[in-house]
Amino acid sequence: MSRNIATSLRRRRRSDPMRDFDALPQPLRNWMHQAALAWSPASCRRIWQKARAEGEAPDAILARLDRAERITLARDRLTCRAGNPET
Repeated sequence: MSRNIATSLRRRRRSDPMRDFDALPQPLRNWMHQAALAWSPASCRRIWQKARAEGEAPDAILARLDRAERITLARDRLTCRAGNPET
C-alpha cells in the first residue's frame, strides 16, 4: 500500500518518546514514573525548563507538577474523590 505523497507540505517529524524521556533530568523522570497521569516528555520538559528559567528549585518544580496533576484529576468526572465515591 502506498502512502499519499502527493503534497508539497513538509512532513512532521516525530520524535522518539523513549529518547526524549531518557534526556530528562533524573528527578523529573522519577516524578513521571510515579505520576497518576500519562504525561508526555515534551510537556514535562517545557514545564521544567520554564520553571528553571524562573529560578525555581527542582523540588518546587516537582511540587508544581503535583499540583497540576491534582487539579487535572479533580476535573475528571470519572475519578472517585476521597470520601465520596458517588462523585
